[in-house]
Amino acid sequence: QVQLVESGGGLVQAGSSLRLSCTSSGLTFSNLAMAWWRQVPGKERQLVSAINWDGRSRYSTAATGGRFTLSRDNTKSTVYLQMNSLEPEDTAVYYCAARMKEWSNVEENYDYWGQGTQVTVSS
Repeated sequence: QVQLVESGGGLVQAGSSLRLSCTSSGLTFSNLAMAWWRQVPGKERQLVSAINWDGRSRYSTAATGGRFTLSRDNTKSTVYLQMNSLEPEDTAVYYCAARMKEWSNVEENYDYWGQGTQVTVSS
């Protein structure tokens, strides 16, 4: 059974930091491209950051202005999203997603999804 379990969301003030974690089970994590998406009610899901299975290719949306850093720890089957200098515009449900090998900016290309974790940034 494949599972992606996210944690680390919460309610914070603008300017604060949060670190989201996503732990995978049931798959060989080192073969997976991992990504973080976010969604605001009434809007499409947006790709925030992604990394290839080997870590050699990464993506980060310009909307986060370099404030977010994605990393992976294959020994723990976990991917992290370090979010600094949070802004109210970062408020969303954040989803972890996985697919084989290479990241994609197409939501439908991801085979596995976590349940989502709410991030709320107050002004």
